[in-house]
Amino acid sequence: MAVYTELAAETLEAFLGTYGIGLLVSFHGIAEGVENSNFLLRTTEGDFILTLFERRVNASELPWFLGLMQHLAGRGLNCPLPVSDRTGTALRTLAGRPAAITTFLPGVSATQLDEGLCLELGKSLARLHLAGDGYGAVRPNALSPAAWAPLLESCGESADALSPGLTAEVRSALRKIEEAWPSVEALPRGQIHADLFPDNVFFQNGQVSGLIDFYFACTDFLAYDLAICLNAWCFRDEKTFEPSFAAAILQGYESVRPLTKAEKSALPLLCQGAAIRFLLTRLYDWINTPANALVTRKDPLAYLVRLRHFAGAAHV
Repeated sequence: MAVYTELAAETLEAFLGTYGIGLLVSFHGIAEGVENSNFLLRTTEGDFILTLFERRVNASELPWFLGLMQHLAGRGLNCPLPVSDRTGTALRTLAGRPAAITTFLPGVSATQLDEGLCLELGKSLARLHLAGDGYGAVRPNALSPAAWAPLLESCGESADALSPGLTAEVRSALRKIEEAWPSVEALPRGQIHADLFPDNVFFQNGQVSGLIDFYFACTDFLAYDLAICLNAWCFRDEKTFEPSFAAAILQGYESVRPLTKAEKSALPLLCQGAAIRFLLTRLYDWINTPANALVTRKDPLAYLVRLRHFAGAAHV
């Protein structure tokens, strides 16, 4: 469940009155997602998405995210376009939360992946990276390697309750990854999505119809974004690596933006880093989310499988 803040129809109607997108017809909460409260709005002018940004989001960074989406949409990428009110303001306050309305994208996320969908995902990721060129504002990656060791230490030895010896294994892997991580100048950098899981990609008739949820986006290695997708899209049942999926993603990506030699060499290490990043954030949430919370906790051990795979891979 991803609605933490409830809204009354009268409150929402008054809020929409400051926009030029018609009168409220209906609205309901959207269950997908874990960070913010999301609502599907239907007005007399069409469908829109309303997001209330909850306390885990740094409100001072929201103009960067909204600006990035405006930039990407302006460059032809199918992503949500923030809607401004009659004063030209896209970021507002509603029910005590920062709030924004964006355009609605058609399509559905894939529940069953295949090589064709992975090929299209690779193309769309590369288009995102090219479209991000020219958005000069920089947002450092808050979950970069510098954040990983503190995140692990904040979990104490709790990881061992999930799997005996997990803390020591992750600590050892983390040390090796940090020592080998590329310098800032070593690889091409730009604006990345950083969370392009299958539920953040919409498809229609086998083609990508939209990319959503840019609230982890940041400025980092472009190939690291690719490594995140290889982790997220290429393991059947979160356990078994599917080489044909990885090959399709890489083929699609390079058909739009060829990788440099340095990026190809770094990809196995970047994949290990992506596995560590999601293992640690899942572990932190697993430990710190109450058992009766509405949010479904995600298994950290699924990313231990990925970490072990990429640690033993000479290439992707």
